[in-house]
Amino acid sequence: MEQQNEESIDLGKLMHVLADRKKTVGKIVGGCTALALIVAFALPKTYESTTTVQARVRGVGVTEASQAMMAMGMGAATSPVMNYIELMKSNTVLQPIIDELDWDEDKKKNLLPKDFAKKNLKIENVKQTNIITVTAEGKSPEEAQMISQHVVDNFLQMMTDMNKETQSLLMQFLAERIENARKEAEEARNKFANYQQEHGIYSPDEQAKAAVNKMNAFDEAISQMKVSQTANQAKIDSVTAKLGDVKANSINFQISDNPTVQGLRDKIVAQQLEVVSLRQKYTDENPAVIRAQEQLGQLQQSLTNEVNAVVGSKYATSTPAQAALIQEQISAQVAIDVSKASEEAIAKRRDEKQKKLDAFPQKVQDYMDLQRDTKIKEEIYSNLQTRFEQNRIQQAMDSMDVQIVDSANLPDVDRPAGPRKGLITLIGFVIGCLISIGYGLICYKKQEA
Repeated sequence: MEQQNEESIDLGKLMHVLADRKKTVGKIVGGCTALALIVAFALPKTYESTTTVQARVRGVGVTEASQAMMAMGMGAATSPVMNYIELMKSNTVLQPIIDELDWDEDKKKNLLPKDFAKKNLKIENVKQTNIITVTAEGKSPEEAQMISQHVVDNFLQMMTDMNKETQSLLMQFLAERIENARKEAEEARNKFANYQQEHGIYSPDEQAKAAVNKMNAFDEAISQMKVSQTANQAKIDSVTAKLGDVKANSINFQISDNPTVQGLRDKIVAQQLEVVSLRQKYTDENPAVIRAQEQLGQLQQSLTNEVNAVVGSKYATSTPAQAALIQEQISAQVAIDVSKASEEAIAKRRDEKQKKLDAFPQKVQDYMDLQRDTKIKEEIYSNLQTRFEQNRIQQAMDSMDVQIVDSANLPDVDRPAGPRKGLITLIGFVIGCLISIGYGLICYKKQEA
């Protein structure tokens, strides 16, 4: 059996070799250290300035960040705060800063924002909170402060513009539907008023009033379902306008066929009927009605969570930002489907109850039908106006999704952040030691040979 010769090094002899040549070793180590020190003093000074911001993570703000990243051809991060960090490195934010720098024009012309971000910016999420620090490096204290502050200022302006654009688009679609609802309500009122004049019926008897009052819970629920459908359709239209050609892909995604989604939808419809039935008997402050409303809210939240989970796990898209928008689009479509199913079930139950009104004369029945239709359409119009005002308020709030906690500081001119002379000198010393060890090994090999 052949044995391999293993070459070993006697550390004691190696140390003797280095000791015998200590002058040379000292020159190597000292030379490398001195060279590193010279380099440290020769390098230009750099300064750092930090701005601290706090992000308020809300549904609308998250969507706007995703929309902005999609519009810029960027992918989206898994965390909304990380979306903000990536947007701070975007061309829209950084290019104006590069243009403002007092640098050589040729250098600025060839400098890409992504390269500028890598070299001059450090944007971090503090300990997985909603706090973001923007640290900028500059050749002077003023330049570092300007870069750090302008990154945040430009980002805030970009997000404000995006929020206004999207909210304006949503409100535009909503305003169109409000106008249609106003016309329908006006037509219903005129038709009802004309019927009253033609037949001389301005108020039914007490028995008819009592019967109509029992149907109010059904009418209110139906009007709420119609408002939900209209508002969600406006949301779909606004998101679709943002998605452009991607909308065709989302239509093909048949999420309604998901068994879990179907099961939750059926439970919500049944619970809607339960709430309406209870409101026929009790006021909204009744414990039974409150419990039923809470159970309905829990089911609706479960449906939202399930839709988000299914879209996130199965929907194929070119960027996560598109997925966020499509998720909103599909969630709105599911909400419409649930509202339509609930409206159909409530209307069916109402028709069953309305059979009890057949005993009234036909004129009274027609009167009550027209009165009911007018009331529903007026409630739809009123509730859509309320939604419109809520979106107007939301638009103002969205501009405050990111707030400055600490403005960019002005670094002390006598305390530059770099170059770190001590670290550079230490690195030179370590390199000198490594070269000396290599030199010693060469001498050791020669002696052994």
